[in-house]
Amino acid sequence: MEGVAVLVMEMQRGVVGDLTKFPDLVAACARHDVVPNTARLLRAARAAAVPVVHCTAAFRADRAGSHTANCPFIVSLLKDPAHMLEGTPAVEVLPELRDPGDLESRRHHGFSPFTGTSLDMTLRSLGVSTVVAAGVSLNLGIPGLALEAVNLGYRVTVVTDAVAGVPEDYARAVLRNTLGLLATRVTAAGLVEAWS
Repeated sequence: MEGVAVLVMEMQRGVVGDLTKFPDLVAACARHDVVPNTARLLRAARAAAVPVVHCTAAFRADRAGSHTANCPFIVSLLKDPAHMLEGTPAVEVLPELRDPGDLESRRHHGFSPFTGTSLDMTLRSLGVSTVVAAGVSLNLGIPGLALEAVNLGYRVTVVTDAVAGVPEDYARAVLRNTLGLLATRVTAAGLVEAWS
């Protein structure tokens, strides 16, 4: 599928996996089958030669390169000095979503995958004009991804059953009232069928 790439946002062991500090987000992912739906989506993407880019987050132990005091959420996270440290298992992509041919775009600050990373250049070098968003969360990362992508000129599709946020009613409202203004919304099954 020419011109399309899948961006998988923060599906990391320390975010929604076995090393999480966000049990409510993990529970929301489980209720909506986010991990299995994302895995199915990624298998179909790879089979259709659609690039998969894991947009991941990490911190250096010394926090160099990270704004750590400009956001209450980050300030609270970093009370744990070991949270999401570069080189630790917590920053790894969930094993069931990884493939050796996938790309990764790592960031050390902020909540969205484009600012301060090479993601835009990577996508342009691949000829991408449409990004398909999956992952977490509907609270910050997915809206940030969609807004930045639109501002950079990309078309955006959000996979509604491969994203999650908390609380549930807020996540549904973001999908409807924010992402509905920025992106096309589809299910994983819909894309799998389109790519097969």
